[in-house]
Amino acid sequence: MYAQINEQFAAATRQFADTAARINRLTLENAEAIVGLQLAAIEERTSATFAFLGEAAQVRDFDGAKALWPKGAQVARENVERALTTGQDVVGRMVKANEAVAQIAKGQFEAVARNANETVKQAQEQFQQAATSAGKATEQAAANAQNASNGQKNGK
Repeated sequence: MYAQINEQFAAATRQFADTAARINRLTLENAEAIVGLQLAAIEERTSATFAFLGEAAQVRDFDGAKALWPKGAQVARENVERALTTGQDVVGRMVKANEAVAQIAKGQFEAVARNANETVKQAQEQFQQAATSAGKATEQAAANAQNASNGQKNGK
């Protein structure tokens, strides 16, 4: 009996460890992709900003500064747009990763429920077999007792 309990516990522990490893791998892949997206966005926007600052450093008069204002506004707008786009991509990836984790968890719950139902079904079958055997043994004992009683009455 203890071996069966230990075996079930070991199987459940292995299943939990496998599931945790899958979830961790999925989470790390997602984190890697998110960091990659953010670094690419930072690199792109930093290059554009430094290019603009390089142009701004070459301005020598007021007319050059007036011409630079629209470029500065455009760089700022592109920086904000890229930050928002990257943020949306990050949220989208996180939602997909969370959905994948939820599917894994759902699968585990369903597997546990199936195993529990199978165990209950086996226990019911064993109980029915034991009850049937006990009933037959009781009938046998009653028949033996009846026979013994009839034998004692006939022997008197």
